[in-house]
Amino acid sequence: MADNTQELIYAAVRAAEDKKARDLVVLDLTDISPVCDYFLICSGNSSTQVQAIAENIKDKLREKGVDFLRIEGMKDAHWILMDYGTFVVHIFQEEDRDFYNLEHLWADAKVVDF
Repeated sequence: MADNTQELIYAAVRAAEDKKARDLVVLDLTDISPVCDYFLICSGNSSTQVQAIAENIKDKLREKGVDFLRIEGMKDAHWILMDYGTFVVHIFQEEDRDFYNLEHLWADAKVVDF
């Protein structure tokens, strides 16, 4: 993992944890996806919590001088996707995470310890 990417993902993990995100997983996609290198996947209990997690990640990464390229899902907050180029943050409400099951879809990815 590139040092800057690692630092940013760890900052995003800490920001998600600050808002009590659950079941955080970082997947290494470097060998299997041309789109991005890593996914950070986490869950919240409600749309309010999912939005709060996304806002905190956005704020903490902005403090490091990094802004997302694209964000989707803030209005409904069932699944918020934040594209940071080398990594993508997926924040789900728990039932939506179970339904989409990204960990299963990307089962060939390595899980990163953080």
